[in-house]
Amino acid sequence: MYAIIQLYLEKLLFFLKTLFYFCDQILENMLQRIQTVYLLIAAIVSLGLIFVFALWQSEEGSAVYAQDQLTIFIMFIASGLLSLISVFMFKNRKLQFVLGRINIILNFFLLGVFVYWSLSLPGEMNISEKGIGMFLPIISIVFLVLANKAIKKDEDLVKSVDRLR
Repeated sequence: MYAIIQLYLEKLLFFLKTLFYFCDQILENMLQRIQTVYLLIAAIVSLGLIFVFALWQSEEGSAVYAQDQLTIFIMFIASGLLSLISVFMFKNRKLQFVLGRINIILNFFLLGVFVYWSLSLPGEMNISEKGIGMFLPIISIVFLVLANKAIKKDEDLVKSVDRLR
């Protein structure tokens, strides 16, 4: 019995060492680029801060969060997932750039939904005070634009090196 447990533990240890080695190699390549940091910050803003900051407060004084509105919640989750997917597309800069642009468009659409709801439907929504959560797409857009600039800079650098060959 002890030998079987020891065998399984050795296999588990080998698997974990192999996993950590590959993760280390991937992270070493990814984190050398500043766009990875920008994309991770955009993902944190879209996936994490929506649970912290309220979008607005109703007239009754209760805070409304993104998860209370299904449409907004889905768009925030999609934006965060696009940012995370873009992080792992570091070997394909063109696709990473396109995903960043799609994410920027999604965040502008989300911002447009906020503006529409807060200005056009005040009777239905009873918004008394806008929260900081309504400005999260702007923060995400800023970091996505910075990431796309860094991706474009990397792509231009690679093209210039290819021309020299």
